[in-house]
Amino acid sequence: MKEYFADLHVHIGRTAKGRAVKITGSRTLTLQNILRYSGEPKGLHMTGVIDCHSPEVIQEIEELIGTGELMELEDGGFQHHNGLVLIPGSELEIYDENCKGPIHVLAYFPDLAALKSFSAWLSERVTNIHLSSQRIYAGGQELQREVKSLGGLFIPAHIFTPFKSLYGKGVRNSLAEVFLPGMIDAVELGLSSNTEMANSITELHDYPFLTNSDAHSLAKIAREYNSITMESPSFKELGMALRNEEGRGIAANYGLDPLLGKYYETTCSDCSTIVPDKGEECPECGHTRKIRGVKHRIEDLSGEAIPPARPPYIPQVPLEYIPGLGPKTMEKLLNHFGTEMDILHFVPKVKLAEATTEPLADSIHKARIGRLAIHAGGGGKYGKVSRQNNNQ
Repeated sequence: MKEYFADLHVHIGRTAKGRAVKITGSRTLTLQNILRYSGEPKGLHMTGVIDCHSPEVIQEIEELIGTGELMELEDGGFQHHNGLVLIPGSELEIYDENCKGPIHVLAYFPDLAALKSFSAWLSERVTNIHLSSQRIYAGGQELQREVKSLGGLFIPAHIFTPFKSLYGKGVRNSLAEVFLPGMIDAVELGLSSNTEMANSITELHDYPFLTNSDAHSLAKIAREYNSITMESPSFKELGMALRNEEGRGIAANYGLDPLLGKYYETTCSDCSTIVPDKGEECPECGHTRKIRGVKHRIEDLSGEAIPPARPPYIPQVPLEYIPGLGPKTMEKLLNHFGTEMDILHFVPKVKLAEATTEPLADSIHKARIGRLAIHAGGGGKYGKVSRQNNNQ
């Protein structure tokens, strides 16, 4: 058994032919670029690409298999020639009669046959099969049953985001209002929460937590990721890890400090000032409408049951967030040490200082152990890392 780094929520911006898939995604976010970039410089072992239902993406996968760049694994997934394993998936929006608001979910499939079957089924239930995150004109439970019939995994996405998520707008109190609880394989936390926060919700005690990037550009790949104990990276092993079978499991979640997330604090929807959750008016502009912060929504949902033990949640500050670490310095670090995973986890502080400067090495080290001062985000604006060290 070994631990493998996996980011299971990466979008495709454009197909090889230039067709838009995730409209807000970068034009350089193509399948081939994702496969190359996730291996180096990112240093991942497994990447979940969640726009693989698109017919042109399926065609690209088939072409890459034909050229030998991808190999379909016996245990599910596709191995790139650089060693990275692709887990194909689809992100969809549910808004059925049981929902209070739209909910985004992730579905993953073991092989090309299952992926093509799902795409054909989905094409009759969305407006545009070529696009990402389409609203599906089917119930949440119907979607769950279809995914499971194809041997897939079903995971609610970024479950606390104020917009288009399970607890953000989708349900009043419980996931059982919309979904079949026994057909959920895991939940994705999102950028404004962590394990301690989510573990306070009793009904989530039965599910493993995932931390993924929801990347809309190459640079954002692996801003959150998971360390997963498996025999080898494959779809079958991933499923076993989510079920904690035979020594497999989530070893650690590497996620943003929730303060860096866009929706941690409650903010005024007009001027973006952080405001009290219970206040009536914004003290800055007098506006009465708010974007409610994730921390306050979780407080509403928290129960009194003793939370189960969980893998460690390791606060993650991506290298690009660290003040003073620009593109040239990043290139220098990668040339010295190989991948971002090496820099973030394995290179000794003294070696970082030799390659850059003592203050920058100190910042990278403090990022590893959650000791950087952070200004909280909210209302759709990310938090920021301060140059001042957090000595608490």
